[in-house]
Amino acid sequence: MEQLARLCRSGREGPPPRIEPSGSANLDAVLPGGGWQSGTIVELMPMSDGIGELRLLMPALAKITQGERHVAMIAPPYIPFAPALLRHGLRLEHFWIIRAQSAADILWSAEQTLRCKSFGAVLAWPSAIRDREVRRLQLAAEAGSSIGFVYRQPSAARESSPAAVRLRLQTDVTGQLSIDVVKCRGARAGMSVDIAPALA
Repeated sequence: MEQLARLCRSGREGPPPRIEPSGSANLDAVLPGGGWQSGTIVELMPMSDGIGELRLLMPALAKITQGERHVAMIAPPYIPFAPALLRHGLRLEHFWIIRAQSAADILWSAEQTLRCKSFGAVLAWPSAIRDREVRRLQLAAEAGSSIGFVYRQPSAARESSPAAVRLRLQTDVTGQLSIDVVKCRGARAGMSVDIAPALA
């Protein structure tokens, strides 16, 4: 943790808000600005684990690490396979896994890393999260010019949330990833996007 604190104190001013392409032209067509927008929180709600909810982000995460900014995963349900990350182009020296356990520690870690300008993206798996906590993460993402990806249960789609983008993920029998746009600030909600298995 001391190394993380030192990194954040020494981090130079981050770039202005920008767009990281998702790697899927279909998805970029419905996201505001044509990709993942820095300074925002994105909620991802997969119907089950292992359907492409992580690979969906790999093109953007690789680009962020190649640009000398860090990516943090906080309390992931599974530890990613390092050779697979390398195949996707991630630079592992800019990749962090934070093993927070309690809900409070997960949210605290997410807020601190999002606020740190050395981090370009933060992925978090909170066991529970309330509107006011999402707002805190949103403010932290704006302060750090980073993108926050928060994984939630699919039932959360029935609730309101201040997150800028909310996506429900599911697959069909062929393995095609279907993305339902529950909310998308600055673009249309209620749309669906299909991504072929090779890109999921």
